[in-house]
Amino acid sequence: MALTVQHIEDSLQPGADALGYELVAVEISGGDTSILRIYIDSPSGKGVTIDDCAKASRQFSAILDVDDPISSRYTLEVSSPGMDRPLAKPQHFQAVVGQDVKIRMNTLVDGRRRFTGELVEATDEFAVVEVDGEQTELLYSEMDRARLVPVYGSDI
Repeated sequence: MALTVQHIEDSLQPGADALGYELVAVEISGGDTSILRIYIDSPSGKGVTIDDCAKASRQFSAILDVDDPISSRYTLEVSSPGMDRPLAKPQHFQAVVGQDVKIRMNTLVDGRRRFTGELVEATDEFAVVEVDGEQTELLYSEMDRARLVPVYGSDI
């Protein structure tokens, strides 16, 4: 699956660049009909609108029709990363050092697969997460999924 996701990212990147969007992450979830979820953002960080997502969806759909990386039926979804934005690249981690993250690993690390805690360091190869006062180094290559933990304001 990781090879397919990387292939899809490589195929869609020129289309995202042409429209002026950052391709944040690509996810495939299984089931009878797979869902191909693509997250985009503006490079300036001001976010994207529904119209931006619709425009990107048309562009990506045309690319995927030619490239055809998924042999079975699937639904294409294009959206903004949201408050719990996926962290898929070293730059994503480096931009949120000091914030809380939730990471699911492919293999056990120190006897566990899931880590939720403060991101205290992010290099080009790994992230360091502090959970209950203990710091753990997690290789990006071993991560299944990583997301920012949203912080909701209390001044409502």
